[in-house]
Amino acid sequence: MGNIMGKIKHFLKNKNTVTILCALAGVLILYIGYNWRVSEATSPTTVPYAKNTLPSGHLITADDIGSIEVSGTVLSKSKKMIKNRNQIIGKEVAYGNTIQANSFFFADDVKDSSQNNYEVLANIEEGYSPINLNVNLHSTFGNAIYPGNYIDLWFRGKDEDGKFLYGKFIRSIKVLDVTDSNSKSVFETGAESREPRHLLFAVEDDLMSLIRAAQVVGELVPVPRNKSYSQNPGKTEIANSYIENFILAQVAIINENNANNNLGGNGDE
Repeated sequence: MGNIMGKIKHFLKNKNTVTILCALAGVLILYIGYNWRVSEATSPTTVPYAKNTLPSGHLITADDIGSIEVSGTVLSKSKKMIKNRNQIIGKEVAYGNTIQANSFFFADDVKDSSQNNYEVLANIEEGYSPINLNVNLHSTFGNAIYPGNYIDLWFRGKDEDGKFLYGKFIRSIKVLDVTDSNSKSVFETGAESREPRHLLFAVEDDLMSLIRAAQVVGELVPVPRNKSYSQNPGKTEIANSYIENFILAQVAIINENNANNNLGGNGDE
């Protein structure tokens, strides 16, 4: 026995033997690793997919979801793909998204109802107010006005003598969104064809009051500008003091300070 152990020790101390054993161990490790990777890449995993096209805000139910097997390679390339249907049922399609039929679900596609806000309105700066301007396909120049464009607002109306007034009123105003009659974004990704009905802006509160007054006295017309205008927008401001004074002469704009002063005055009487 001792003779056998001695031969084994002598065998293991041989440099050539050690080299051969290390090489064999390396090959074995590579073989096992390769087989593990192949198995992982080819083993199918069941994931959910959309059976029908799901529009923005749609509440997802079990009937909307199908199941399909995909390889591990697909999953490894799509880190945000949702693999469990229970993570989808009861949630809504995120505002601004449309999930196409036969598409997979991704983390950014769905939200809890309480968190699925109209992001455009939610991100309006402090001291600014939203304004909707009624439009149609003709007044948007065949859907040539996009969210993010900077445009001008022109005023159209009549003076006390019945003469028409038409001129640039507000310069460089940013379009936040273009929506249809159901308040759905016209340019929503993957959306069906929608006709524009409203342009959404956000302006400082004082300017908002003047624009609202202009809509009562006359009509506001959106006028698109070129690409350079949107890339280098100037300050949003009144472009024509004559039109401003014409509007102010016909309305009484009650701001917060005026309202408080009036309430205070009534209380002293």
